[in-house]
Amino acid sequence: MPTSTSLTFTAEAKTKLLPSTQQNILRVYADPAATDLDRASIDELLASQAWTELDDRFFRDIAFGTGGMRGRTIGKIVTKGEAGKPEPLGRPELPGTGTNMLNYGNVHRAVSALGAYLIEGYPGEKLSVVIAHDTRFFSEEFSQAAAKSLNALGIDAFLFPEDRSTPQLSFTTRVVAAHAGIMITASHNPPHDNGMKFYSRDGGQMVEPHASGVTKHFAKISADPAVLPALLATIKTPGKTTVLEAEMDVIYRDAVGGLVLEQEAILEVREKIKFVYTPLHGTGIRAIPALLDQYGFRYSVVPHQSTGDGRFPTVKSPNPENAEALELAIKQAEVEKADVVLATDPDADRMGVAVRDASGKMILLTGNMIGSILAYYRISRMIAQGILTEGNKANAVIIKTFVTTDLQKKIAEHFGVGCINTLTGFKYIGEKMHDYELALQHPDLATLPPAERRTVSLTHSRFVIFAGEESYGYTGGDYVRDKDANAAVLMFSEVAAWAKSKGKTLAEYLDDIYREMGFYTERLGTLTFEGAQGAQQIAKLLASFREQPPKSYQGKTVSSVEDFGKQDFTDADGKKIPKETMLMFHLDDGSRMAVRGSGTEPKIKFYFFTRADATGDLAAIKTERKAFLESWWNEVQEDVKKRVG
Repeated sequence: MPTSTSLTFTAEAKTKLLPSTQQNILRVYADPAATDLDRASIDELLASQAWTELDDRFFRDIAFGTGGMRGRTIGKIVTKGEAGKPEPLGRPELPGTGTNMLNYGNVHRAVSALGAYLIEGYPGEKLSVVIAHDTRFFSEEFSQAAAKSLNALGIDAFLFPEDRSTPQLSFTTRVVAAHAGIMITASHNPPHDNGMKFYSRDGGQMVEPHASGVTKHFAKISADPAVLPALLATIKTPGKTTVLEAEMDVIYRDAVGGLVLEQEAILEVREKIKFVYTPLHGTGIRAIPALLDQYGFRYSVVPHQSTGDGRFPTVKSPNPENAEALELAIKQAEVEKADVVLATDPDADRMGVAVRDASGKMILLTGNMIGSILAYYRISRMIAQGILTEGNKANAVIIKTFVTTDLQKKIAEHFGVGCINTLTGFKYIGEKMHDYELALQHPDLATLPPAERRTVSLTHSRFVIFAGEESYGYTGGDYVRDKDANAAVLMFSEVAAWAKSKGKTLAEYLDDIYREMGFYTERLGTLTFEGAQGAQQIAKLLASFREQPPKSYQGKTVSSVEDFGKQDFTDADGKKIPKETMLMFHLDDGSRMAVRGSGTEPKIKFYFFTRADATGDLAAIKTERKAFLESWWNEVQEDVKKRVG
């Protein structure tokens, strides 16, 4: 094993590797905290002239995005040292070396940066952080490493006894009054990825200025090996790690159960409706069966996907947005003649759905459709029950992102409640919830029962009926500050039972909404550009759309362009929208397209929106509008080819 901390690049390496890659390799190689194994992996990749692999691993420091910090944990090329001894499920023994990789070094630096920010922000306080992890490769090890890093800084850590979901981490951070939370997950990303999401003490993902504050500490720690040891030398008493008791699971499930509005409808039809659920090898299995049991739903779980497995061996990707991920569950539903299929991703923050149409065929619902069904149902039932009245509904809102369907805004307007648009990322939705909570100035709000919280919010601030985003994330209340697929499964099961009690399928229920509100439909187009070269291509494309905006699409004039990176916008509450590189192109027929780079994946995303009156043949209207969006996406792809060159 090498012991030298100096490295000299060959002439070929100097020409093949990006300058930033070379700088970062030299920095890691000389870092006293780097291991001989780290250096051996670099040597092996250099010796094999794996220039692309080295660029991908080292071209930058891993960075925060809309969902936190994500990156490859396992390289495209696994070195001998990383492979190590055989591990269960064929996992490498160690994560990959690299400044742009999620490995022990970056976990330690990132968590230490969080700790340094907390010490700076809460001087003299006894600090604590809750940590949870999903079922991915290295997630459990990273959570334990994070606890050790915090303890070294004198900060107490709370760990769950096993994997737990993202929403439960958000919820528990609030319940135990911790100063922050850490979720080890890469959500629905491929098996080779992992990540971390940092949460503020309100249970929401960190937003500005906190995210930048942690990032600055991370940059200092990464750039100067002396920074962290100097900070550690000031710590007099180490923190301790506590494993949370099972009662925390019960407290969380009770909060989720408080979202049910029509228990009588469930009781009426629970023997006539059946569900198939799959956790896609993730954390949903910890909460969802217990929630469904609590309300007497008939359901089965897909057996081959019921246990945690970081390979996610039964799917191409553990993403409930993808039809392929629901295939096993749909097959099981056909055998069992089940009505609805429900799927959650590994950290149980996203939910995908398949339902039967009037003919009995299983069809997939988009995230926009699911969210619209939930928003319509929850608003309409709360009005019917007298929870929302003419006197208080002006203080009720739904929250969605700019790239979520306009149907939800139409629903809110129809019922006379507010609709708040945010930037993409549930952290901005959580931030709005926190704003409303601060306005209440109620010391015990987090511990109030749901009905009391609702009354207080409707009287003194804003009550959040529902919040969601097109990428299959939803919550039915502010008890949690991130999307909650555990709750989404329960809420959607209730809507299915309600529709069944009225003699309707969920597909028919949605068509009724279209006939009342108009037919809204959307399409998401994504293009993937991986690695260092891909990041440059995405930046080039976004700059091209900004500097040379299209003049027309599908024969329709682009009537206006909104640039969220340069123009100033405020939300419906009058709060300034943060700057973000996102462009919105409006056509003169009311259709629109948004373009943005993903904050968590190497992708550029195109969101298409259109609507039509639904007074005629709805099936024909659906076909025509969907064909319009498909043709538009094809046109954009041809445009992208020219812009990339």
